[in-house]
Amino acid sequence: MIQRIQTLYLLIAFIVTGVLPFVFPLWTLANGNDFLFMQNQLYVILFGLSTTMSLLSIISYKKRQHQFVIGRLNIILNLILLGLFVYHSLNLSGETPAVSEKGIGMFLPILAIVLLGFANKAIKKDEDLVKSVDRLR
Repeated sequence: MIQRIQTLYLLIAFIVTGVLPFVFPLWTLANGNDFLFMQNQLYVILFGLSTTMSLLSIISYKKRQHQFVIGRLNIILNLILLGLFVYHSLNLSGETPAVSEKGIGMFLPILAIVLLGFANKAIKKDEDLVKSVDRLR
């Protein structure tokens, strides 16, 4: 439920991948326009999947193992997204006509990965606690 710390971590990860990409640009083009994630269909799909997986993980709070696996898959998805951003920034580094300045939106997957890692650690701790109580019976 909401009183568990992993639910709060997952809720913040949901906000990071679902709301903040609309606010922060990925990079600024040379003509001064911001490049948001909505301008590339691949980024829309990956951010959408990450948001959906965070929400699915919040909803499945009664199945801790299922929640843990979804969290791991979400971390992998955010690593793929981060890899695409790094690849793009290394290919178009410097002051080129295509990209003028990197934006804070490129660091959102890093924040999501950290939050999902904390959530998975808390889920694992809960699962170990339940197993230890079952062992005592």
